Amino acid sequence: MWAPSKDIRQAGFTLLEILLVVAVIAILAGIVIVALNPGRQLANSRNAQRQTDVKTILNAVYAYNIDNSGSMPTTITTTATDICNTTGASCTGLIDLGVLTANAKYLVGIPKDPQCATLCSTFGTGYKISKDANNRITVSSTYAEQGLTISISR
Repeated sequence: MWAPSKDIRQAGFTLLEILLVVAVIAILAGIVIVALNPGRQLANSRNAQRQTDVKTILNAVYAYNIDNSGSMPTTITTTATDICNTTGASCTGLIDLGVLTANAKYLVGIPKDPQCATLCSTFGTGYKISKDANNRITVSSTYAEQGLTISISR
């Protein structure tokens, strides 16, 4: 009977071991990338919400305009002014767009900036509205982040 005189062992890694190491490194790299910059991701999501809110307000103003034979809400001025989040006397110095939320015809409520709890004035929304001499409406976000300007005119 034949028997090897030495115990033969092969050195090296198996394909499975190499794949496991690569997978672990990829997972760790993904976690590190997310962990290093969560603020940027949060700022991007808040800016996306601001863009949606600005479009929503502008669309509601134009829907009101169409339903009222080309007439804009009378409270909109030529100076970019913060929109009020309520209606009535509490809107002093702000633009009252209560006509858009009356009976929830155009808006259920005036949108507020995602960081309004800490940044906005007492009755402000963080969004400004103005019109020019040709009734062209501009809605903009006051608190856009990362140097972004969020403003839409129509």
